[in-house]
Amino acid sequence: MNQNSCLCFKFQEANLNHSSSSSSNHHINHLCILSWEKKCLNSELWHACAGPLVSLPQLGSRVVYFPQGHSEQVAASTNKEVGGAIPNYPGLQPQLICQLHNVTMHADVETDEVYAQMTLQPLTPQEQKDICLLPSELGTPSKQPTNYFCKTLTASDTSTHGGFSVPRRAAEKVFPPLDYSQTPPVQELIAKDLHGNEWKFRHIFRGQPKRHLLTTGWSVFVSAKRLVAGDSVIFIWNENNQMFLGIRHASRPQTVMPSSVLSAWIQLQRTSNN
Repeated sequence: MNQNSCLCFKFQEANLNHSSSSSSNHHINHLCILSWEKKCLNSELWHACAGPLVSLPQLGSRVVYFPQGHSEQVAASTNKEVGGAIPNYPGLQPQLICQLHNVTMHADVETDEVYAQMTLQPLTPQEQKDICLLPSELGTPSKQPTNYFCKTLTASDTSTHGGFSVPRRAAEKVFPPLDYSQTPPVQELIAKDLHGNEWKFRHIFRGQPKRHLLTTGWSVFVSAKRLVAGDSVIFIWNENNQMFLGIRHASRPQTVMPSSVLSAWIQLQRTSNN
């Protein structure tokens, strides 16, 4: 979840009362972010891809959900004017104060964009009268891994004929040590991405001046992840001697609505029609 990422909600078990009585309220039993992946993602890698500016609220804390803001977000994602094809929801309250019951981290299967699935329960009117949102409930900064490096890709890094040039200090910090008695020093690296897929790279120390390169396997990864110059890659070496690999796409215009936003929007429309 980079700065352009979003939290996308759907209504679950919704019971919307459309009575015209002034005493009628719209009751929503649960709100949750839509997700397709049931497996748990690596938390350390998820937070590294999300970046240090992203924070998740703690379980049991109170959060505020804005239905109309969600609608406007979808409109922006589809390059449509708010109030046009995207309907408003005058029957819903402008904001819903909810208690957070569950948080699960996910990544879009197409773009690797990270997002979180949350289960929310709106507070009763009486509970809302006594509400006082504490600073501790606004979320804590994302805990970043200690043994990792992040590099913004250059044009040569994404070339189909080249490899990935790794800064020497980063390679020595994160990658397993090379055997410099070999000519040239070389090893195979295996890294898992957010979806648990393994990627194999040939790590070699060569050139004039000598530098660390990922060669065989790198172009396959670049093509599969649709990486271009300006995107970033993240390598993590954890305490269990495992390597993980994540990406952050640079901000660019969206031609296709993210699946997390699209399906959440479909669920929102279905709920409003019930």
